[in-house]
Amino acid sequence: MYFAHENGIMFTMYGKGAYLSRMNWNDYDCLIIGSGFAGAVAARELAERGNRKVLVLERRNHTGGNAYDCPDESGILIHRYGPHIFHTNTKRVFDYLSRFTEWRVYEHKVAGNVHGQLMPIPFNLHSLYKAFASDKAALLEQKLLASYGAGRKVTILELKENPDPDLSALAEYVYENIFVYYTQKQWGVKPEEIDPLVTARVPIVLSRDDRYFQDVYQGIPRNGYAALFHRMLDHPNIRVLLNTEAGSVLHFENNTVFLSGTHFPKPVIYTGAADELFGCRFGRLPYRTLDFQFETQNVTWYQAYGTVNYTVDRPYTRITEFKRLTGQNLEGKTTIAK
Repeated sequence: MYFAHENGIMFTMYGKGAYLSRMNWNDYDCLIIGSGFAGAVAARELAERGNRKVLVLERRNHTGGNAYDCPDESGILIHRYGPHIFHTNTKRVFDYLSRFTEWRVYEHKVAGNVHGQLMPIPFNLHSLYKAFASDKAALLEQKLLASYGAGRKVTILELKENPDPDLSALAEYVYENIFVYYTQKQWGVKPEEIDPLVTARVPIVLSRDDRYFQDVYQGIPRNGYAALFHRMLDHPNIRVLLNTEAGSVLHFENNTVFLSGTHFPKPVIYTGAADELFGCRFGRLPYRTLDFQFETQNVTWYQAYGTVNYTVDRPYTRITEFKRLTGQNLEGKTTIAK
C-alpha cells in the first residue's frame, strides 16, 4: 500500500491485502462508489456544502470514469474510453464545472462517409447538396421548407408519411444511407430487429447548422478531463481509494450495508453498473459495448472532421481524431480511434 499525492489530492493505492479490512469505515460520513462525473460531483457537494467526510472507492487506477483522458505513447492526449464532448443548455451545469476547468471552445462536427462522399450528420440542408445534384437538391430544399418551415427537425416517419413522393423518397435515402447499416453495426442487430420507434425518430434538420450538438455551452476542458476531476476531488473532506473493487468490501444483508463485515449505517452512493452491484445474480443487463482501436498515424492530420461516421461500409462505425477535439499542436503525428 502506498499514498500518492496528485494536484493536492490524497489517493490511496493498495496491493490486494489486508489494508481495507483494517480501515475504520466510521471515520467517514458517506461512501461513494465510482469517481466519474456522478461520483465526483456528489463527493464534492457532500464535502463542500454538506461538510461531510467522504470516501470514494474507484476500481480503476485513475479518477474520471469513462471521461478519463491521458497522453498516449506519442504524447497525444486521448480519451481512453472513447471521445467525450461536453455540451449542455444549462448554465448552472456549465458554471459549476467552470470552477474546476477553463474551456477550449469546440463545437463538434460529424461527417458521414456515404460511398466516399462526406456529408454533415445529422442530415441537413448542406447534406442535401452533397447527396444529390444541385438542381434536385434545390427542389427538395424548396419542398422541405414549404412543408415544414426553416429550422425544423423533421423525422423520417414524418417524411415517409408525406404525400409528396420526392419527400418520401428522401426519407428512404436517409434511412438506407445514414441510418440502417450504421445502426446494425452499432447495436449488432438486423434491420427487422430495430424498433420502428427508433427509426421514426431519426431527424433531418432543415438548416445549415453543421454542428452535431446545438447546445448553448460546448467545449473541451482546456487541460483535459483528468485535470478537471483532480481539481473537483481536491478537498480536505474527500479521500479517494484507487484500485479498489467495491465488491471486495461491500455486501448487503437484510437491507443492511456492510463494509468488510462491519455495519455501515451511513449513506452509500453507487454509480457503477447496476447488475454488478448485486453480483449479477439476476443476470447481466444488456449494456451496449464498444471496442476502440487506437492508431497513431505519421501525419499531422488524418481527417477533416473530429469524427467521421462510416454509414454504409467498413466494419467499424466511426473514426475520431483526438487532436481535432483537444486542439493539441503536434506536427507529424496524430492519434485516431476506430
